[in-house]
Amino acid sequence: MKILAFESSCDETAVAVVEDGRRVLSDAIASQVEMHALYGGVVPEIASRKHVEVIAALTEQALREANCSRRDIDAVAVTYAPGLIGAVLVGLSFAKSVAFGLGVPLIPVHHVRGHIAANYLAFPDLEPPFLTLAISGGNTLLVDVRSYTDMEILGSTRDDAAGECFDKAARVLGLPYPGGKPMDALARQSAGGVYTLPHAHVNGAPLDMSFSGLKTAVVNLAHHAQQVGQPLDRAALARDFTQAVSDTLVPRTMEAARRTGRQVIVAAGGVAANSIIRADLERACRKEGRRLCLPPLRLCGDNGAMIGAQGYYEYLAGNTAGMSLNAFATRDISDRQISAKK
Repeated sequence: MKILAFESSCDETAVAVVEDGRRVLSDAIASQVEMHALYGGVVPEIASRKHVEVIAALTEQALREANCSRRDIDAVAVTYAPGLIGAVLVGLSFAKSVAFGLGVPLIPVHHVRGHIAANYLAFPDLEPPFLTLAISGGNTLLVDVRSYTDMEILGSTRDDAAGECFDKAARVLGLPYPGGKPMDALARQSAGGVYTLPHAHVNGAPLDMSFSGLKTAVVNLAHHAQQVGQPLDRAALARDFTQAVSDTLVPRTMEAARRTGRQVIVAAGGVAANSIIRADLERACRKEGRRLCLPPLRLCGDNGAMIGAQGYYEYLAGNTAGMSLNAFATRDISDRQISAKK
């Protein structure tokens, strides 16, 4: 089964053709990073307009690279939530028109489910159940993946997502947007242990997380150093910040695995590309004898292939939609309303 998949939840327009949920025939991506770097972050209106400008040509490119014609497409999958609402609407509207024109099913895919499914492309033998640490610019979740379409959130951030904090900390340290990659490079230049940063805990919810205090602490440290004329060890602060994030994520991940009895742990999302977090996860899983699946860096960020992969399993579960399907800026990963076909 060949699925034409669309992803436009933020600042990447992505179109892919995926066969049977596991084989990527093409994965075309148009990034807007250089444009948004001028503003230090994503400008939603600009992002939406750029999606409109490139999505048709990108679709033709994806079909061409997959050596497919329109007649070869069996279904259309698309991110319908969560994300920047204008950006999501562009991809959803275009996908609707394609599905309607081709007379094939429309499959709605939750963006975070897509990130999880990226691991099916990297690890052909991976099957549920397993535990997922989903970490990106907009989401930080611990998800119990019971089946390909049955998922439960066990823990989440109460405020900022981990990826958002990386971007804010990077800006304070004078690093370019997006901040994840330059923060990683800077942190690797130091052993850290210079700055004392907060590690928040949520009373009564041991698997939940909070990053707003950590973000504020980094901002205050940098501003104080500037005001009193003290030198700031940028590399050490980047390392200590990253370690504080990892020290929040990894122990909770392992605790969730112990509580659920999951022997396989999967990482997903853009922050899963961070080398320090990856190393800490590998060390923790090795210590407890659990299998860890870390997607290759190219599958950590937003892409269309992950939407096509999850779309296949949503289709098998009967989760298709009609032309009345709407986009949502926020939506729970376990939402079941997407199966409505009217």
